[in-house]
Parts: sequence; C-alpha cells; structure tokens
Amino acid sequence: MGENAIELIDVSKRFRIKTQRRQTLKERAVRGPATSHRDGFWALRHASITIPKGSTFGLVGPNGAGKSTALKVMAGIYRPTQGAVHIDGRLSALLELGAGFHPELSGRENIALNASILGLSPLETDQAMEEIIDFADLGDHIDAPVKVYSSGMYVRLGFAIAVAVRPEILVIDEVIAVGDERFQRKCFDHLHELRSAGSTVVIVSHSMAVIEDMCDQAVWIDGGQVQLEGSGREVVRAYLDSVNLGDSVRDESTGLVHRGTGEALVNDLVVHTDDGGPVITGRPLTFEMTYECREELHEAIFAVNIVHESGVRVACPSTHVRGMLEVPVGPGEVRLRIPSCPLQPGRYRLSATIVDSSRFVDDVAEQFDLVVRPSGGLEAGLVQISGEWSVSGTWRSLESEAAGPLG
Repeated sequence: MGENAIELIDVSKRFRIKTQRRQTLKERAVRGPATSHRDGFWALRHASITIPKGSTFGLVGPNGAGKSTALKVMAGIYRPTQGAVHIDGRLSALLELGAGFHPELSGRENIALNASILGLSPLETDQAMEEIIDFADLGDHIDAPVKVYSSGMYVRLGFAIAVAVRPEILVIDEVIAVGDERFQRKCFDHLHELRSAGSTVVIVSHSMAVIEDMCDQAVWIDGGQVQLEGSGREVVRAYLDSVNLGDSVRDESTGLVHRGTGEALVNDLVVHTDDGGPVITGRPLTFEMTYECREELHEAIFAVNIVHESGVRVACPSTHVRGMLEVPVGPGEVRLRIPSCPLQPGRYRLSATIVDSSRFVDDVAEQFDLVVRPSGGLEAGLVQISGEWSVSGTWRSLESEAAGPLG
C-alpha cells in the first residue's frame, strides 16, 4: 500500500432483508428457514476511498448514506459483498455505544477484556490501566457494572480504551458527540496529539465545523455511493451546497446566489480605500455591505467572512461585537472601517451574511473577490500584527543598511 493507511477498492456491501422471520425452533422445523428479499439492501455501491497515512480523514453525508457501514468495513466488522479492502497498520475503532462491553462486568474489568481483544499483553494492560482510568475520569464508577453507566460514561471509557493502544489508525463514528463539552474538547486535543505523532484518524461527524477544521481530506457519501473526495473544506462546501440547494435563489439582476429565510437580501459587498486605489497591507480600508430589508429584523447581525485563496478562513468580523440591531424595512447599508489592513498580500474570497434571532436571513457565500497588494515590507503569513518592539540592542537605520554592502 505504501503511502496509504486504508484503501477501499470498488467496495459494495449488501444486507439481506428477512421478509419472513422464524421466532422458534418449531417454526423453523415446520416452515423451513426464514426467507430473504432477493436483492436486499445495498448500503455501499462501488465505493473507492483512499486514506493516506498520517492524515485526518472525514466522512460526511446524510443519515443512512452509508458512512457507518464504510467505517465498519474499514474496521473489519463487515466483510464487503464485492471489492477489496486493504489496511496498513494497527487499527482501533470506536463505533457504537457499549460495543465490546460486557454489561455485567465493571469498567475496570471491561478495560482488561477489551485490551486483550485489541492484542495487549497482560503486562501492557497493567501499564495502560491507570492511564485509561485517568482519561475516562469515571471516579468510583470505574468499579461499577457498566450496565449502570450513562451514554456519556460509555463514550468516555470506550474512547480511553481505543486510544490507549497507541493505534496507527483510529476510526471513530459520531459517538464522541454524546460526551459533554469538556470531554469532547479533551478528545479532540488527544486526536490532535495522535495526528502529530503520525497516526491516521478517520472520523464520521455531522458537525461540518469539525470536518472542516480537523480533516486534511474528506469524502461525501450519499446513497451508498461516493459523491466527492477532496480536501475537507472542498467536500464540506459541496455537501452543504447540495443540502441548501432547495433553499437557494439566484438574483438574475446581480448574479448573486442567496441562501436563507429571505426577510432581507444582500445587494452588494464592496471594499473601498481612502485614496480610491488598491487595497494595501497596513493601510486603511472599508467594507460596505448594501441590502434590502423586506421585513423588520429585531436581533440582526451583519458579518463578513474572509477566506484566503488557500481555503483558510482568516476572519469573520461582525456587528455582534456592538450588539443586536433593529433593522427597518427598506434599503440600508453597513460599513466596517479598518484603520490598518491586517491582511497580507494575496487573493481572498468574501461572504456577506445577515442573521436574525440565530437564523440565517441571507448568506451570499464566497461570491466577492478581494486582492491585497504588498506594502513593501517583509510580509509572511496571512495577517500582519502591529506592535512596538522593545530590545536590548541599538536600532540601525534601514536606509544606512541599504546604502552599504550586504554581509
């Protein structure tokens, strides 16, 4: 496999549907075995997915799309009906609440049981035991039967066991979302540590922010088929576009595509400079958003989302820092003046958004362009940070340096 941790090659998975079940041995003897629907249900169809080593890879799609089936095929829980699966590395999986736990055993006893299943020796299990207990943070409940655990406690223990084996590949379904905010943050911090150590992480999540922020690459699955494979941001954007397609409206007069409830619509978003020239790093600029309000808004927020051409979201300044706005019916405009442009030279895509009472009234996503020119200084990164330096040495004039020989 070389550079890839997981490869699904033209994988299909069919589940047979029992149309006539036999509840007892007598029924089976008299009526024969249960019959199955001939075609059954295809959860995956000709899915080919390549996951590079050391990457964080996401799977997105609606409920019932085949994401969890794909994970279970990767984890070896399901055998594909057709196609091939190649795994290169020790794999640990956290797929379902309580999977692999014996309800009558305590948390401590289930740690030993699962560690054995995952291939740890008794010595390795003893060494990992306290680390798992500490990470799960279950207190005295660690010695209680897991049948009395809440769903959040199941997730804590399951995640702690899954990562304790130092997997080369970690496969996680949506179950982390069951935990509280503190534990979710703890989990994601640990996922970042695994990623830094070179492990491959495969995650299913309905949180597009998680996929976009964490994943190098992702795949969108729908109807058991791969719709798109690419960067996390590219896949999330395409998936959300498909979800919102029925709610989108194109304004033929402006060419803008609007998504939202429509009580107000963005007409334009322009960028001005004081001298009417190009936008230059370190110099003033003003964002001006014009809109038409069709119905009164009572808790409105206006925002500008700034995305670098590389796909990195740089900033999203909004009126929320000043509070909520009462917006009357009719045309209007909002302006944001920035005394010193912090953006480094490059191309950016801008989005204009109007929110009211936590609902999207209008979102014109990445349909405006911004080009920032250099100021002549030593620029690097995405933003310029202004400040005052204090040093122990003596400053030398840049002009005198330029006049003399280098070196």
